Amino acid sequence: MVVFSVKPLFTIFVVSLTLLVVFTLLSPHYPFSLNPISREPSLGEVDIWSVRRLMEWRPCKWWLQGHLTALPLETNGYIRVDCYGGLNQMRRDFCDGVGVARLLNATLVLPKFEVASYWNESSGFADVYDLDYFIQHMNGFVKVVKTLPPEIATKEPVPVDCSKRKGQFDYVESVLPSLLKHKYISITPAMSQRRDRYPLYAKAALCQACYKALRLAKPLETKASKLLDAIPKPFLSLHLRFEPDMVAYSQCQYPGLSPASIKAVEAAVALVERKPWTGELARVWRQRGKCPLTPNETALILQSLSIPPTTNIYLAAGDGLMEIEGLTNIYTNIFTKSSLLNEEDFTSMHGNTKAALDYYISINSDSYIATYFGNMDKMVAAMRAFTGLYKTLFLSRRGFAELTSQGLRGKELMQALWKVHRDEFVAGRGSALPECYCEFKL
Repeated sequence: MVVFSVKPLFTIFVVSLTLLVVFTLLSPHYPFSLNPISREPSLGEVDIWSVRRLMEWRPCKWWLQGHLTALPLETNGYIRVDCYGGLNQMRRDFCDGVGVARLLNATLVLPKFEVASYWNESSGFADVYDLDYFIQHMNGFVKVVKTLPPEIATKEPVPVDCSKRKGQFDYVESVLPSLLKHKYISITPAMSQRRDRYPLYAKAALCQACYKALRLAKPLETKASKLLDAIPKPFLSLHLRFEPDMVAYSQCQYPGLSPASIKAVEAAVALVERKPWTGELARVWRQRGKCPLTPNETALILQSLSIPPTTNIYLAAGDGLMEIEGLTNIYTNIFTKSSLLNEEDFTSMHGNTKAALDYYISINSDSYIATYFGNMDKMVAAMRAFTGLYKTLFLSRRGFAELTSQGLRGKELMQALWKVHRDEFVAGRGSALPECYCEFKL
């Protein structure tokens, strides 16, 4: 008869279990690992897109699940949205106007896009966007007409300017009486409006208009598609803002600019009538993140994010970009509209159509980085999130200003810049999409 001792077998089991627990704890793949290998990657180890995110923005289900409230049978009147500024500002105002029209139970007529020599602009809504596509995709959200009924077709709308109103502007109280009285009004939406107070059906109309119903007009979309095909893949779309008017509006000073840039900025300052801040005010203003990044500063931050110098970069920028050598001396594979389009195509385009090309390329790029956080950047971020493209980042002007004011230079500065942008990318900060998008934890 063979007798087995239980004690040695138990000892072997305990030792084996202990080794298994130790191995698991030290494994870099174990979420509570004690191994230092599991720390967050630092400068130079991986690029910014390889960092694991904790949150992302996705379209809210209440918006995508369909029409929430049937349109009333009778309309309260007709609204035309008057839009001013650059293309993406006008798009933002128009989207707001769609929400207002639904809120007030109004019928929407074609918007009026500003004709402005300053923006080198003469194109209207139908020159940029597919009108029939818009009307089709707004069906059930808000009524849209191409032409007015005969009794008011010859009249100009009664203007109701909401843009300068301060405080929590209420359209039902302030605009609806004018609409009911005159039956045909024009509005410029208020910046201070409280969209969070809209009923869901009005918010849904705004979201549908901005992110599903606006498609480029066919001729423009064809041109944009050809431009996209011409860019080597994969590529990064970089929205760089360092034009003379941008610097003038910012009221920031930039020592060391070239004589040509200084002359251009001085001319722009005279035009916008805004003098740069000086002394302590200039320092505080810069540290608040109010100053546009120069191309040289942008290149430094891209390097800190481990974006390789060989990266194909499409430069989404306006005319007159200054000090561009600060970027192109490091990143040499730079592509622009003017370099990829034939001269006749490029020179025949106006400000809106050029901006539309940059928008189209940016929402379809492999990755997108913006040096500012303007209307185009908000629209692009939203559309990229809508299509599931999350390699999107806004460079931190405030972070850069604070770190450089502390005297950080060289590798120490780049390591700090990496950490600032890594933390923002991981947390999904900077997208500013509260009206139509919801946070989704990964």
